[in-house]
Amino acid sequence: MKNVEYWQPELETMPRQQLEELQVEKLRRTIDICLQSPFYKRVLGERGITSDTIKTIDDVRRLPFTTKQDLRENYPFGLVGGNMKDAIRIHSSSGTTGNPTVVTYSRHDIESWANMIARSMYMVGCRDTDVFQNSSGYGMFTGGLGFQYGAEKLGATTVPAAAGNSKRQIMFIRDFGTTCLHAIPSYAIRLAEVFHEEGIDPRSTKLHTLFIGAEPHTDEQRRRIERLLGVKAYNSFGMTEMNGPGVAFECQEQNGMHLWEDNYILEIIDPDTLEPVPDGEIGEMVLTTLDRTMMPILRYRTHDLTRILPGDCPCGRTHRRIDRIKGRTDDMFIIKGVNVFPMQVEKILVKYPGLGSNYLITLDSEGDNDVMTVDVELDGLNTDVYPELQRMTKDIQRALKDEILLTPRVRLVKKGSLPQSEGKAVRVKDLRPGRG
Repeated sequence: MKNVEYWQPELETMPRQQLEELQVEKLRRTIDICLQSPFYKRVLGERGITSDTIKTIDDVRRLPFTTKQDLRENYPFGLVGGNMKDAIRIHSSSGTTGNPTVVTYSRHDIESWANMIARSMYMVGCRDTDVFQNSSGYGMFTGGLGFQYGAEKLGATTVPAAAGNSKRQIMFIRDFGTTCLHAIPSYAIRLAEVFHEEGIDPRSTKLHTLFIGAEPHTDEQRRRIERLLGVKAYNSFGMTEMNGPGVAFECQEQNGMHLWEDNYILEIIDPDTLEPVPDGEIGEMVLTTLDRTMMPILRYRTHDLTRILPGDCPCGRTHRRIDRIKGRTDDMFIIKGVNVFPMQVEKILVKYPGLGSNYLITLDSEGDNDVMTVDVELDGLNTDVYPELQRMTKDIQRALKDEILLTPRVRLVKKGSLPQSEGKAVRVKDLRPGRG
């Protein structure tokens, strides 16, 4: 094994048996906290489950699943098992399809989360001598503050640049000597384009490491980013319900993301039978938090499709690796780092009386950019009245941008021209490479 440095060697290289014993101990404590919440007191009580139920790690399968709908129905604090006086932060999803998904954090939870991100950053070679720039949005979403606290925990100099304004991002990279950058893949490529437009070679800067995630991307896209910016780009996985970024991260081997099993129990299940699948087989990822004192979550169905990569990693870390996310079991899709539900599009379209009920969302790639097109059938409008159709198209486009935070293409088509389905309507067609 090559010489590898660890942020927490005793945890990162812990033998599997010892790691599972630690998980059992933490799971018992987690259940005790869960039983203090209104939601889990009811659902665990109905099954007679207490911390004594857990004897081995396999006993996690005796616990009920938790879904996003459970979080929405118990909005805002129905899953909080800690004392709200100890809460120091709240994060949430957008909530555009109903109540938002809310996660409440104690000081311990924030520190534990920051430590996971610091561990992840250290794993790929970042140190307290680095300058870290964050191009993720700050606010109720977790990407901004999550990486901010992690980089500060690591001891790096932080540049909270936030999203957008590429020329300003490049100015900061050059003037502040930025060495590490956090960006979604599509924005990383856009940044490379602006470097080129400005006549600046990214290799003339000190940038050497890029953290990417938050939207699906192929390994080919990652390699292209590395070539364009002259960096090493490391894939990561996170979600609001599980804290945010830092749940799983690639090491320098770039052969799968180590999921931090001292903080989560990882299961891969068949989404239809809900039974576990063998290592190496794709299924739905299910996660249980193990180090949250305010709002732990048991067996959360992420709807993300991935697999456990069999075998040991040359880096020496014993925490299992997951493959890049292959897709989702529900109808949500991710484009340009934004989570979008077809219901959000439908909510806008039904406001226009001249439109029919049939529509199709097409996701495609043009060069290095993802493009979203919404085709919707007309019902009662003359397709020959060009000015009226043009005005309506622009109105719909503006309304959709306000709703989903990005601008799709909109095309109004004749009634009956879109495919009809006898079963569940197919609303999304994803033509992007590796995601169809």
